[in-house]
Amino acid sequence: MEVAPQMSHGLADALLLAGGGMVSLVGAGGKTSLMYRLARELVGSGRTVLTTTSTRIYPPAANQCALCILAPTAEGILERAIRAMKEHRHITAAAGRDPESGKLSGLAPEEIDRLRSSRVFDWIIVEADGAAGRPLKAPAAHEPVIPSGSGWVVGMAGLQAVGNPLNDQWVFRPEVFARITGLAPGAAITAEAVAACLAHRSGVLKGAPADCRCLAFLNRADGAERRAAGLRIADLLGRIDDAPIQRTIVGRVLDDPPVSDVFDRN
Repeated sequence: MEVAPQMSHGLADALLLAGGGMVSLVGAGGKTSLMYRLARELVGSGRTVLTTTSTRIYPPAANQCALCILAPTAEGILERAIRAMKEHRHITAAAGRDPESGKLSGLAPEEIDRLRSSRVFDWIIVEADGAAGRPLKAPAAHEPVIPSGSGWVVGMAGLQAVGNPLNDQWVFRPEVFARITGLAPGAAITAEAVAACLAHRSGVLKGAPADCRCLAFLNRADGAERRAAGLRIADLLGRIDDAPIQRTIVGRVLDDPPVSDVFDRN
């Protein structure tokens, strides 16, 4: 894997975003933070953005998104969004709110595809996976829930998990992670195991549309040790012949700049 030349340290450039379209975020370790940080950057460049989910997320804080529309269909969302876009270039939408957890319930993927087909928004960013706050995840059979119109799918992993034990504290669905990677339950999580879960056909990027761009974002590269782990994972991904990942990004979403290293496949 070769180091990509960087004209900018922005997320949109690092994620190879151009024109407009739909970006789906899967895996663990910062999807929500990436979604709203990317939305802010795109709005700052003059684009309109819809952030949404096909799973469940907490309602956005005021500094993440000022307007949240709840409706189960694309038509219901668009009816309100078109009027609101005179004042709001960034809108969050979901199907409803769970009264017990307070979380927003996800839209059906076909409804998100209809939102994309409307071309009302320049960009749609979808949180398409859940990880219960863990930095790593391996998907169950029904996960992730990626809309078919996704032109970009970003698999995320939190580097703070490397070196810690493979258990439920650090990995969502640790038994699936163990099966995919061959790492024994309770063993220290290695860079090799993280790379294997990102690259495996049943791993983080499972179900990505055949014609989309697949990328990996290795988050929480705060400190030399974690950054070194990210660089090791990027190198490993570049050596896996059938890995679907076109580009690996190492950084920390909440930093300025959020990207420290970018690696493209040879």
